[in-house]
Amino acid sequence: MKSERKLLLIKIIHTSIWVFFNVVIFYMLYAVIADKLDKWLWIGYGLFILEGITLLIFRFYCPLTLMARRYSSSTKDNFDIYLPNWLAKNNKLIYTCILILIMILTIYRLLE
Repeated sequence: MKSERKLLLIKIIHTSIWVFFNVVIFYMLYAVIADKLDKWLWIGYGLFILEGITLLIFRFYCPLTLMARRYSSSTKDNFDIYLPNWLAKNNKLIYTCILILIMILTIYRLLE
């Protein structure tokens, strides 16, 4: 398989995983706002813990980014995913803030 095809495949997989985690995080946000602390909320927490562990293992880089680096010399933040560059650049910060809000709301719901 040619390098361009490999990079294309990585970008499609990376974007699909990003979309999946968006569904998870926005369900979690809905769940804590609606006071629906169900098993799916806790599964979401588990998925984000696994993602955090993965990022720690790979020194805060997604393993797919590291794989894509083999096939691209681009310096853009979105070289490995189909996102606008500004979003790819700020992705971790944005979603960490949303996850912190979800954690605060979860604690609030558990204590009320």
